[in-house]
Amino acid sequence: YRVESGESDLYSRLTPAMTRPIRWDLIEQNYDQMIKYATAIKRGTASTEAILRRFTESASHPTYQAMLEVGRAQKTVFVARYLRLRELQREIQEGLNVVESSNGANGVIFYGKGGDIATNRREELEMTVLCLRILQAALVYINTLMLQDVLTDPAWANLLKPEDRRGLTPLFWQHVQPYGEVRLDVAKRLRLGRAAETARPGDPN
Repeated sequence: YRVESGESDLYSRLTPAMTRPIRWDLIEQNYDQMIKYATAIKRGTASTEAILRRFTESASHPTYQAMLEVGRAQKTVFVARYLRLRELQREIQEGLNVVESSNGANGVIFYGKGGDIATNRREELEMTVLCLRILQAALVYINTLMLQDVLTDPAWANLLKPEDRRGLTPLFWQHVQPYGEVRLDVAKRLRLGRAAETARPGDPN
């Protein structure tokens, strides 16, 4: 959004992406009301859902429109910082990569019914999400132990540079077998980490 009106030629390269000016007058006129609602939310005297419900019933409410203008101003400031700061671009891209990797892992381990939660019962929703959390934690834990075992190998320790180590992540799932029969023996332990070091001849694998 443009900061002021009459600046169509001020940022010539950004002209195709810029729209109308921000309505600062609307923000000024409703500033006290916005502070009132923000204070109510912060102190807990009113919930965000209740306030939003009130505004969505009357989208033309001037205070609601002023809040939208504040959001547009914040969005414009953020986009300007993003275009200017290379470090911010890298940080956001790295965060998106982590999220995409996590979502990809969820798609593999939470494959039942197409990965959809086909219920609206609170108890079943909570149970489904808790089970997914357990699967996520187990996947990350096992992958971390596997990475640690690889990094204890002197060949890899000397080969990997600090940049390579920063790129390591336990969010990989190529070794996961989501379909078919998986035989689980709770009396056996995986030979990973300390379990492999302390294993004695004759112990269960």
